[in-house]
Amino acid sequence: MKFLDQVKVYVKSGAGGGGAVSFRREKFIEYGGPDGGDGGRGGDVWIEAVEGLNTLIDFRYTQHFRADTGIHGMGRNRHGANGEDVVLKVPVGTQVMDDDKQTIVDLDHAGQRFLLCKGGNGGWGNTQFKGPINQAPRHANPGLEGEERALWLRLKLIADVGIVGLPNAGKSTFLAAASAARPKIADYPFTTLSPNLGMVDLSLGERFILADIPGLIEGASEGAGIGTRFLGHVERTAVLVHLVDGTQEDVAGAWRTVRHELEAYGEGLEDKSEILALNKIDALDDETRDAKQAELEAAAGVKVRLLSGVAKMGVTELLREAYALVQANKGEIAAQEAGPEDWAP
Repeated sequence: MKFLDQVKVYVKSGAGGGGAVSFRREKFIEYGGPDGGDGGRGGDVWIEAVEGLNTLIDFRYTQHFRADTGIHGMGRNRHGANGEDVVLKVPVGTQVMDDDKQTIVDLDHAGQRFLLCKGGNGGWGNTQFKGPINQAPRHANPGLEGEERALWLRLKLIADVGIVGLPNAGKSTFLAAASAARPKIADYPFTTLSPNLGMVDLSLGERFILADIPGLIEGASEGAGIGTRFLGHVERTAVLVHLVDGTQEDVAGAWRTVRHELEAYGEGLEDKSEILALNKIDALDDETRDAKQAELEAAAGVKVRLLSGVAKMGVTELLREAYALVQANKGEIAAQEAGPEDWAP
């Protein structure tokens, strides 16, 4: 399945049905009267976040959505049927934005629904206008027009941990070693052209979602390469796993490049909990490995983990550390949402 994370759609709700002008005509009834029914309401256009989707590819070739028009009212006080609603099903994490790219709603949990366009009300039939003065009204209301708008849908994947690094840092290999995901892996830049998700199962009840984000290059935050387009997918993550290719010459420079792009992008990425790892250590001798680990620790000022996705060295230990940080982050969020008044004495 192809990945699509941004698309423009056009939606229009249904117009209301017109009210009816009708009069009773029954045998043996001396005086008739108005009996025109009201028109039905036009259909609404809704958007709903559902589980099981991780791309907006369904909107690649269908961008126009229109709800049904309400049915006109009829004689004998028969109310016209309401128009059928239209529901756009999108992945959890989809943002709805207006033409100016201002966020209207962020669908961040399954089952969340939002009304994009309200259907027009149905018109009143002539029965509604009957009164002491006008006992035989010969007019009815037309239905109201529906609403119409153009919207942008942007997907930001919901993941607990995001993997970042330069192209060929071994991110896809690490994802494959850590989960059941099977991303495309090859020895050339930009093997990963779209984010990949994997579910990590450490033990019963210990699981989290891991996202492999396409590689960043210098200048990504200014539009170079492909990485800047996908940085939005790590905005929702609690933890970043930063992989540095241990087989390259300047490991400290590689780390600085990615850190600079994260800081330039902003949106809180630079403040997220980060686990820094020297990858591909299976291809290094002990002396070279220790030297590059020391060089990277001196540049970053943090402990550097040793990792090999191919040989699965250090993978489980890193995943357990990431899981602990995810749980700590969730605890902090819960405490902030609870507020001081909810704390037990």
